[in-house]
Amino acid sequence: MDSTGQLFVLSGPSGVGKSSLREGVRKRFPELAYSISYTTRAPRQGESDGRDYHFVSLETFLEMKEAGAFAECAQVHGNYYGTSRAQLEKHLDDRRDLLLEIDVQGARQVKEHFPRACFIFVLPPDRETLKKRLNERGTEQGGDVEARLDSASRELGEASWYDYSIVNDVLEEAVEALAAIILANVASTRKFTHKS
Repeated sequence: MDSTGQLFVLSGPSGVGKSSLREGVRKRFPELAYSISYTTRAPRQGESDGRDYHFVSLETFLEMKEAGAFAECAQVHGNYYGTSRAQLEKHLDDRRDLLLEIDVQGARQVKEHFPRACFIFVLPPDRETLKKRLNERGTEQGGDVEARLDSASRELGEASWYDYSIVNDVLEEAVEALAAIILANVASTRKFTHKS
């Protein structure tokens, strides 16, 4: 029997719906742990510290980075993001399956440290839909939307090395696809005994 949990890494460009997918699949699998990242960015409306992110100062973040506290960290759109190595290892050592939502820079770093992880890339149906979603969420100024669309073009080029990709056109269908990937991977990494 496998002695550790399974790590699932979810990536995709800003505005593609990663958070909505994450919440949808965690409703299906409440036992699926979620790794809360650290960030230097300010909370968005409705976000809270310790639930969405650990919001920290730049000084604190850089001290943690220097101490080797992060399994991955990256600067994205002017802010730093990082995942606690200790938090990941604790969940996995406790045999808990774990979902990690990070950008492609971070995913490459995680792949080095956790090669058994399952990497899932979320794609938009098209560029116009992505632009519409970025505008509708209202968290970016005009120029920021274009900068995020430029980043999205680069990030989409990374999708080929991921284990799976999901097009998030209809949210419910994308959640079902993510749930199926999780179920298949957990089943393939564990040996189950049949009770008659």
